[in-house]
This record gives sequence, C-alpha cells and structure tokens, in this order.
Amino acid sequence: MTGSRFFTTLVLLAALGVVTTACGRKSGLDTPYQAAVDARKEAEKAGEPVPPAPEKPVADKPFLLDPLL
Repeated sequence: MTGSRFFTTLVLLAALGVVTTACGRKSGLDTPYQAAVDARKEAEKAGEPVPPAPEKPVADKPFLLDPLL
C-alpha cells in the first residue's frame, strides 16, 4: 500500500514539474513604462481609444546592498 502511494506521489510531482516548466515566455522582462508604451502603440494600430501617455521613469537611486547583487 505504501509503495503505490509513493509511486502515485512521485508521478504527480513529476507531472507538476513538467507543467510548471512550460509556463512563461523566454525573453527579457518588460518594464511598466515599456509595457504602457507598447499598449499605446497597439491601441493606435487597432483604432481603439488610446490610453494616457505614460510618465518617464525616475532614475534609480543606488541602494546600500546593490554591490552585493
């Protein structure tokens, strides 16, 4: 009985691992500013109402722990 439970658990964990590795896309992350710019361009192309223009991001301030990263 414990052998079949162990096997079932092992199969379910393997299936979960296969399913979760297929999620997402393989590319760089979009910043919120770039995503807003892209959404605005897509809306213009499609003839839909254009969202408001995004604000330029503020320059990053260095953080104390940045050299560790």
